[in-house]
Amino acid sequence: MHRLDAKGIDENAVATISEIAARAGVSVATVSRTFSHPHLVRAKTRDKVRAAIDEFGYRPNAIARNLRRQRTETVIVIVPQIQNTFFSGIIHGIEAVAHDRGYKVLLGETRGDQVRIDHYADLISTRTAEGLILLGSLLPTAVRSAMRDGAPLPIPLVLACERFEGLACPTVAIDNVAASKTAVAHLVAQGCKRIAMISGPKGNTLSEDRLAGYRAALAEAGLPRDPACEAHGDFSIETGHAAMRALLALVERPDGLFCASDEMAMGAREAIRAAGLRVPQDIAIVGFDDIRFAAFMDPPLTTMRQPAKEIGETAMQLMIDLLEGDPAACPHPVFASDLIVRQSTLR
Repeated sequence: MHRLDAKGIDENAVATISEIAARAGVSVATVSRTFSHPHLVRAKTRDKVRAAIDEFGYRPNAIARNLRRQRTETVIVIVPQIQNTFFSGIIHGIEAVAHDRGYKVLLGETRGDQVRIDHYADLISTRTAEGLILLGSLLPTAVRSAMRDGAPLPIPLVLACERFEGLACPTVAIDNVAASKTAVAHLVAQGCKRIAMISGPKGNTLSEDRLAGYRAALAEAGLPRDPACEAHGDFSIETGHAAMRALLALVERPDGLFCASDEMAMGAREAIRAAGLRVPQDIAIVGFDDIRFAAFMDPPLTTMRQPAKEIGETAMQLMIDLLEGDPAACPHPVFASDLIVRQSTLR
């Protein structure tokens, strides 16, 4: 036996989308759009639909709906290391746009493992997800094979932060060469004469661009380049500490330091302090990224700020355009980076 409440709703029945539409006074298409792409529905109409949904206690069967449409509305975001603080800002921007557009985000970590990234790429071929946003420099095997053979990419792919020559997919990045030149020029302006750099991994495009900017800035300032002053890490605190210890062991130690990440700058700062030296009086430091902890270091860290949230928002929007719009479009927006001057360089 069915019982009607004061509003005439059958408490024991499961509402259909047609009943929701009738209750809200809108079309079935509008109800569906309110679920899948709420940003396309006027706020007043969304409120009416949601009020009807609340009355019925309706919940759509997302799995069935997506199977009918052959869509999962799920995007995988791959990072090299989840603990890297900089990536959290990009993921925040990705998730914000995904939520507004009715998409879901899965997060994966490669840890430099080819098997792991290939596993995530396989989720797209099995329709568990629709596209891949890559924040690191490790490419799926299928993508590398397509690049080598000149074939179309096997999966929808958007790059955030990294770039690859010959890879035809949307890419979001900053001008790493120009940003590094700005960072080193600041150290020169502070009176530094022997400037070292702790770069990222060798062969990494991002690392190579920042190293190229460092070398170009030295040349423009008329300062000699000493290969012994070029160290490498993996963007982590630990490798920054180890690289700085090696630089301090040089016969002529540096008086300025440019780090390709704030985390490596944090590790370098601790190595300098352990050696009984001071920042910036003995060695001035510039980092890269402007992670949330940079302003709270002792001393606060001068750094190149990347617009992490905006990079993430743009990457997700490009992915949606790729999935819903023109698959031939291949934009490459480049964001500006800003020098944030703090006490780590002010002598």
